[in-house]
Amino acid sequence: MDWFAHAWVAWLAVAAVLAGVELMIPGLFLIFIAGAAALTGILALLFPELGIAGELMSFAAWSVVAVAIGRRWYHEYPVDTADPLLNDRTARLIGEVVTVVEAIEAGSGRVRVGDGEWIARGPDTPVGARVRIKGASGTSLDVEPLST
Repeated sequence: MDWFAHAWVAWLAVAAVLAGVELMIPGLFLIFIAGAAALTGILALLFPELGIAGELMSFAAWSVVAVAIGRRWYHEYPVDTADPLLNDRTARLIGEVVTVVEAIEAGSGRVRVGDGEWIARGPDTPVGARVRIKGASGTSLDVEPLST
């Protein structure tokens, strides 16, 4: 018997591969797409007359539903982590003391952060002055002079 002659077997195989990839590389959000493929496989088994167009539409619809459920789940039940700011570079910079490399004039200048430079917004400050990062807006840092 040629198993892949039946569409439902192919859909379940796709679901298994996607779930396996999610297990090997967690955090890709593929488990929800795997669920959509599995549901499509079950529908293809129950309704063989569905055809490839119906199966693809089913997969697309279930993928949207599964990802929406997954996003809501992760939003309501966030995963605890030892470093919650791991992927929020600007939030990690708040409180750091940096050096002005391009004078902040009329509210805008540049500061050195590590080995790079960032746009800085704040009160007028001369080159070489030390400032503290108090926040961020997009790709610019909000700074304040160090109190003496």
